Amino acid sequence: MSTYRNGGLFLLLSVLWGIAFMAIKAGLEFMPPVLFAAIRYDIAGIIMLGYAVAATEYWRPRTRTDWITVLVGATLVIAFYNAFLFIGEQGVTSGVAAIFVAMNPILATGFSWVFLPNERLTPVAAIGLGLGFVGVGFVASPNLSNLLGTDLIAPGFVLLAAVCVALGSVQVLRFESGISTEGMVAWSNALGAIILHIVSFGLPTESLAQAEFTTGALLAVVYLAIFASAIGYFIYFDLLDRLGAIEINLVSYAAPVFAATSGWVVLGETLSFLTIVGFIVIFAGFVLLKRDRFRNELPSLPQRFGQREGD
Repeated sequence: MSTYRNGGLFLLLSVLWGIAFMAIKAGLEFMPPVLFAAIRYDIAGIIMLGYAVAATEYWRPRTRTDWITVLVGATLVIAFYNAFLFIGEQGVTSGVAAIFVAMNPILATGFSWVFLPNERLTPVAAIGLGLGFVGVGFVASPNLSNLLGTDLIAPGFVLLAAVCVALGSVQVLRFESGISTEGMVAWSNALGAIILHIVSFGLPTESLAQAEFTTGALLAVVYLAIFASAIGYFIYFDLLDRLGAIEINLVSYAAPVFAATSGWVVLGETLSFLTIVGFIVIFAGFVLLKRDRFRNELPSLPQRFGQREGD
């Protein structure tokens, strides 16, 4: 096994999740957004349930707390997050969508301060939280003469997606569930797909007749379901155990690079100067929020990324 296994997997995960934003954008040309998301998780849910059964004994919800945890994940982390993201990506570039989603760690810190009694938001952390929202303003780059106009609708949906996944992740932490992480995520994927189908069915703007199952659409679905979801989550859980939460959070800040690059290469998208500035400001806010963890863990980061298998 390569000495740089962890670093390679981290890079691979950043690429897989970054390109996912471009794949969503490409697939939206052929399918209604919520239906598109639902089909993605139909496939991902089946794969991940199979993996959970093989990988862990406690893969099925057994208690009321298990079911609450799964339902929170299914509604907020899978269904609402993906519905808002897929709808929003109709009006923003792949890179911009990825940058908005990179607000997730900052938003999660804010929600932790509200809902988790042991969390405290220091003045410096509050500045970091504020910087994150300033960065969002740069990324959205609204027309000041039309702040409530249509130019903010699509970015608003993507930001709502980030809010949902951040709130969902914090709510999951509030419950002491016994189900394995693999089982929780697999069931959340499967039930989230059902919720997405229900939402899609209830939207007058969506129907199966609108879907074009072209080669491009199928490639987008396969990539999102297998590579971004199933394989991506396998890598994520592996690195979470090896590296810890702060390092894995950095994926949110590496993914936009690959989202913007793939969007530029495949779809001809570009990023404005203000968008890049906004991304840097958001990352600065994240560093301020997690400054103590960075200070304690950064000295050992190269060794942890480069550790050998079995060390």
